[in-house]
Amino acid sequence: MAKKLLLIDGNSVAFRAFFALHNQLERFTNADGLHTNAIYGFNTMLDHMIKAVEPTDMLVAFDAGKTTFRTKMFDDYKGGRAKTPGEFSEQMPYIKQLLDAYGIQHYELKDFEADDIIGTLAGQADAAGYTTTVVTGDRDLTQLTTDHTTVAVTVKGVSEVERYTPEHVQEKLGITPKQIIDMKGLTGDTSDNYPGVTKVGEKTALKLLKEYGSIEGVYENVDAMKKSKMKEHLIEDHDLATRAKVLATIKRDAPITVGLADLAYAGPDVDKLAEFYTEMDFQSFLKKLHVQSDEPEKPIEFTVLTSANLDELAQFSDHVDFYLEMPTPNYHTSAFAGFAIGADGKWFISRDVELLMKPAVSDLLSSTSITKDVFDMKRTMVGLNRLGIQLGTVDFDLLLVSYLLDTNDNSNDLGSLAEQHGYSDLPSDEVVYGKGVKRAIPDDDQVFFSHLARKLAAIAALKPELLKKLTANEQAPLYDDIEKPMAIVLAQMEMAGITVDSGTLKAMGSQFKERLSEIEQTIYQEAGEEFNINSPKQLGHILFEEMKLPVIKKTKTGYSTAVDVLEKLAPEAPIVANILQYRQISKINSTYVVGLLDAIHSSDQKVHTRYLQTLTQTGRLSSVDPNLQNIPVRLEEGRKIRKAFIPSHDGWQIFSSDYSQIELRVLAHITGDANMQEAFKEGDDIHAATAMRIFNLKSPEDVTPNIRRQAKAVNFGIVYGISDYGLSQNIGITRKQAKSFIDSYFREYPGVKAYMENIVKTAHEQGYVETISHRRRYLPDIHSKSFNQRSFAERTAMNTPIQGSAADIIKIAMIKMQDRLKAEGLKATMLLQVHDELIFEAPKEEIPVLEKLVPSVMDSAVKLDVPLKVESHFGDTWYDAK
Repeated sequence: MAKKLLLIDGNSVAFRAFFALHNQLERFTNADGLHTNAIYGFNTMLDHMIKAVEPTDMLVAFDAGKTTFRTKMFDDYKGGRAKTPGEFSEQMPYIKQLLDAYGIQHYELKDFEADDIIGTLAGQADAAGYTTTVVTGDRDLTQLTTDHTTVAVTVKGVSEVERYTPEHVQEKLGITPKQIIDMKGLTGDTSDNYPGVTKVGEKTALKLLKEYGSIEGVYENVDAMKKSKMKEHLIEDHDLATRAKVLATIKRDAPITVGLADLAYAGPDVDKLAEFYTEMDFQSFLKKLHVQSDEPEKPIEFTVLTSANLDELAQFSDHVDFYLEMPTPNYHTSAFAGFAIGADGKWFISRDVELLMKPAVSDLLSSTSITKDVFDMKRTMVGLNRLGIQLGTVDFDLLLVSYLLDTNDNSNDLGSLAEQHGYSDLPSDEVVYGKGVKRAIPDDDQVFFSHLARKLAAIAALKPELLKKLTANEQAPLYDDIEKPMAIVLAQMEMAGITVDSGTLKAMGSQFKERLSEIEQTIYQEAGEEFNINSPKQLGHILFEEMKLPVIKKTKTGYSTAVDVLEKLAPEAPIVANILQYRQISKINSTYVVGLLDAIHSSDQKVHTRYLQTLTQTGRLSSVDPNLQNIPVRLEEGRKIRKAFIPSHDGWQIFSSDYSQIELRVLAHITGDANMQEAFKEGDDIHAATAMRIFNLKSPEDVTPNIRRQAKAVNFGIVYGISDYGLSQNIGITRKQAKSFIDSYFREYPGVKAYMENIVKTAHEQGYVETISHRRRYLPDIHSKSFNQRSFAERTAMNTPIQGSAADIIKIAMIKMQDRLKAEGLKATMLLQVHDELIFEAPKEEIPVLEKLVPSVMDSAVKLDVPLKVESHFGDTWYDAK
């Protein structure tokens, strides 16, 4: 049998996995508060590569520590790298536990890097006739490529790889794998922090190697080169180049104590792996493991619904479970694959969506006396509405209830979510339908219909248990009076959509392109050459190598050109401010001009955004497909996008009302602070009032715009549990001054200080915090041994009741508003919610009515100890309604 060896660069792939899922760091924690995103990503890579390679032998190599023979040669080797995040380091021992359960050998060697272990074993495997695949996140390992060794470099996340063979290296770089070491010798390596020859970049190095073959060849011919700066640099930096080549060379003869004979891979220890997945809370991997181990699936009974047996549905006279299968996430445009309906274990399934429109089904679904249990009522309502059916009286929405019980578990997959609640008879859609481009509804009726029937069975089985938990948590009113009615209001808003004038957008797009072209030319003049402004690598070269601007931060691949870095550099050179402006306008054009044009429905010239009701942990709504909450309003170019949003009828206008400083008013209410409450009751400018208190000013006239700005930063910073360091960075003052501001703030608002202390104490005691409507947020990191994780959880504990209660209030206002519009018989339609703002369209003659009605409803949505304040505007476009 042919030997196939899989070698994995452990540290590099784990690091890639960590950052691929870094934005979901909070979601990936187990019951003990351990972060698990790197472990999860690493497991994903293992599954993917084992399936692709089908190895007979395997090893994962790790770095043994920061000190190696390379650091002895050059003290600053790999220096300048950002400190390894604690959230990453804590996961490394568990990755090794995962490998043990997987039956995969892992190894590290003192004074050497993982690369050297891999290089040595790959060399031995070549000699022994193995076919080898090396998996890494580091392109340096491409030097190991041979006719028998392929190097797979992760390019996106951890599952997508670029495979380097000698042919691919030649095609991509025009050199052999061995010459990669010579290239590194000439250029040095910014990620490993060792220099090569001054001003020699990759382009120049490749040119030299094509002409002279190697570093040695270059230096044998350097005297004959014509006089130039490059020749001078080559001569001056000969020692650096020689050393850089040695540092870049992966050892093929490291003194390893493990051999090819030790690497046989026989597959995982399923029990051990299942135990590990359980400990990590990896439900999807656990499910896959059970499927792979051929655990028999209990059969489920169902009846295929046809026009011939429709009358059998008449037996459901008081309640029915219903599921409408739409294969793609955007239910405004998704196809319909089939549906399931029934109760008490009698499930009727069909692919024929036309049957839904038959009275036997549509009457049952639209009935207000027959209750429905569903998964995601908003999605179901919008889908049915497209078929001309109204969904009446939903009793139980599994998605909403599950979300309220724990906002950390907010999967939109019924199978995954059911498994989180201990129900294991329903595989996830990914298991049944596949994923990515391979995702498809099965042609096999038995497979597809069984899956739909199991979905109904899961909804029915979980209902009693989850509703019981909801009542125990005092969250039944939150579900019945806020979230369920909210789903109906959102469905109505989404179906209404908002009209967007494509002509206005196209004209803006032309203006933006012109402006971008002007800024581009200015940047080229300032740089002294043309380059790809969108390439971080080329931009880094211009700013830090050509223009010698101070290096603020380095990444694994070179210089950081992130926004925060550029903002710090802006005072140093005009080019940086222009690059920032170029990026801003470019993003507005691609996201909001091109993006919105793509999102306009041809049938009604409207965009129908989707509101995610179960995404955020505070209860705030998120808008997607397209996101209408993130149109940048601080930039005039961004604000102008709103000019394209117009009423859907002639003689109508856009009307907008938003809460003023709602989070600070909630803070005043929740903390009961007398001084803060007094400021709001008197109608004072809260930021000016705070400024007078913390800066000890005598009258409002003494509050300058800059002092008010600083007080505003303190007010909002306190809500987010800001540190003296964070505040100093925000408003450009020293840390000592920031500490003084925060201390003064707590002296003047003692109720706020007491609240902050008490809420953190409560979070430590019960593991969660609540909003005014009993919306819970569990904080698994509140007991973490890591100071950073624990501190973040404590800041979250302070902020969630404030931000979450503000979200509760606007939801209550929206529900009451929709009721009032209907009760008053108005034509006005609520179209959008953007954080603390509601946007309507209405006939011009109804605008005076809305000016009184909307603020009165929003003001009285919830009774707080301080008044709520609402500001309203209207105009011919959304832009003008400000």
